[in-house]
Amino acid sequence: MALNFKQLTFISLVFLGINSSFAQLGFSHEIGVIAGPVAFQSDFGVRNNFETNAGNTGIGIGIVHYINFSYRADCNCYSTDTYFNDHFKLRSEISYNTTKLEHFGEWVDDPRPQYEPLRRHSGKANNLDIGMQLEFFPLSIREFSATQYSFAPFASLGVHFTSFNPKAYTDYVDPAGLADFGNVYDPTNIFGPWRPGPNDDPSYYPVQIDGGTTWSVVGSVGTRYKLTILSDLMVDLRWQYYFNDRVDGLDHKLSSNKANDWLVWLNFGYIYYLD
Repeated sequence: MALNFKQLTFISLVFLGINSSFAQLGFSHEIGVIAGPVAFQSDFGVRNNFETNAGNTGIGIGIVHYINFSYRADCNCYSTDTYFNDHFKLRSEISYNTTKLEHFGEWVDDPRPQYEPLRRHSGKANNLDIGMQLEFFPLSIREFSATQYSFAPFASLGVHFTSFNPKAYTDYVDPAGLADFGNVYDPTNIFGPWRPGPNDDPSYYPVQIDGGTTWSVVGSVGTRYKLTILSDLMVDLRWQYYFNDRVDGLDHKLSSNKANDWLVWLNFGYIYYLD
């Protein structure tokens, strides 16, 4: 985790440096808070299964900062009227999401004893994110700021750096009494088809809870609602794809494991214009 902290600190300094550079150019700032439900899609449950999608949900919270190119804080005036300045904002963010993970679907519902370890296995995804997104507003940012209309839809795309720290649990009771109760690293306690085979790499094990860092791509669509001249309400629906399959703490080799972990986050926010 020390390495994760060093990497996260470095990335944070890079983003702060970028924001500082834009701030020196005189562009204005906005700051806000976001929160909302997260649907985490991983190796838990059956992919494309409604019960899995509905069951493995958690919550995310975050702090967001915007560079508003349409207005200059150093002169309290509008910036040069260009398409980019009037239709784009740069969003930086630090956020955290957590989701309890269970197995759902046909295999868990199968009453046969060989599926009992699957029913008894659970986990928890914990992710700390820092990153940037470029937001595109089809309508004029200036006109929205001047309350010419109440809603400002947007779409965004960006990259986040993630420090993940998953957890795994089992309360499986071995009928033979040979397994170490509660130990997720005891092969007897995990689902049989996950267990390492004789030809597997000796370092392979499906349960991976040592944590780590990864990059992710983030895209979202949403809208702002003009609350006052200096504040907005926001709602957006985010899709985030991690370039790692261990974010959930599970990385088995079954054919059903076809993609890296990803999530959908519906968040609600409050944005305040600083200057």
